[in-house]
Amino acid sequence: MKFVHGEVVTGTVRDFLHERLLPPVRERIFDERLMGNPGFKRLFEAWKYFIKLGRIQFFRDRLPEFDPDKSNVSWIPINRDIEGAGEIALPEEVLGRLIEKARHRVIVDFCGCRKVMECKSYPHDMGCLMMGESALLIPAKSSREVGVEEAKAHVRKAVEAGLIPVTGKARIDNDFFMIPDEGKLLTVCLCCDCCCITRFSRYMTPEILDGIHHPVEGLSVEVVGDCIGCGQCVAKCYIDAIELTGDRAVIGNMCRVCGRCAMHCPQGAIKLKLDNPGAVDAVVRRIESAVDF
Repeated sequence: MKFVHGEVVTGTVRDFLHERLLPPVRERIFDERLMGNPGFKRLFEAWKYFIKLGRIQFFRDRLPEFDPDKSNVSWIPINRDIEGAGEIALPEEVLGRLIEKARHRVIVDFCGCRKVMECKSYPHDMGCLMMGESALLIPAKSSREVGVEEAKAHVRKAVEAGLIPVTGKARIDNDFFMIPDEGKLLTVCLCCDCCCITRFSRYMTPEILDGIHHPVEGLSVEVVGDCIGCGQCVAKCYIDAIELTGDRAVIGNMCRVCGRCAMHCPQGAIKLKLDNPGAVDAVVRRIESAVDF
C-alpha cells in the first residue's frame, strides 16, 4: 500500500514539474535575446565538465546522458564525392525519409549554440529541425511547426551553408530544450565545427561514444598517399579524432565519420567510402527503433 501511495505522490510531483513548473521556465529561458547574455556562454561551456563526469563509473551508470538506450545519433556527411555512394545523396535521402514519416516538424528560429557562442562563421538563424510530439513543447515564440516541403527546404539550405546534420534521438536535447524525455523527440541538429554542443563529445570515453554516436552504416574514412601533414583536418575535427604523426594525418578511434576532414583537406588526401548500398535504409531503421516521432 505504501508503494502504491508512493507512486501516486511521485506521479503528482512529476505532473507538477512537467505541466506547471517547466512550461513557464522553458518560455522564459529559451529566448534568443536572453541567450545573448554572457552568462549563458559560461553556462554553455560548462557542459564539457558535465560530459567529463562520464569518465567516472558512478556517474556513467546513473546519468541518462550517457545511457545508450537514451541516445542514438549519427552525423550525416554532406560530402558529394563519397566513393561507392553512386547516386545516394546521404543527408537529403536520410532526412527526407524521416521528415516524411514524422507526425510533427518544428523549425527552431535560431541556433542556440551559435547564438550563445557568437559564431562568426555560420548563420545564427539556421536552427535545429526537431520532430515528434515533444517538439511541440518548444516555445512558439522561438519556433514554428512546418510541413514536409518547408522542412526539407530548411535542411537543404543548411547543407548548402556547410552545416552537417546530427540526426537521431539525442538525450542532451531534452536538457537543452527543457523537455521531459518521453522518447518522442527526434533531433536534426545542423552543426558547425566551432560552436555546436556536440563538440563536447570529445570529452567522452570511446566506450560511451560508441554506444551513443554511430557512424553511418558502411561509411568509412581514410587518409591516402597525398597527405602532406598540413594539419588543416586536425583544426577542423571538432571531436579531436585526428592527429599528426610523422607529418601525416592519422585518424583515431574517436572518429564518427562526419566528413569534415575530407571537406577541408586542401590536398584531397582524405577520402570517404560507402560500402553499403542500403545505408539510407539502415540509418532510418536504426533511428526509428530509438525514437517515436
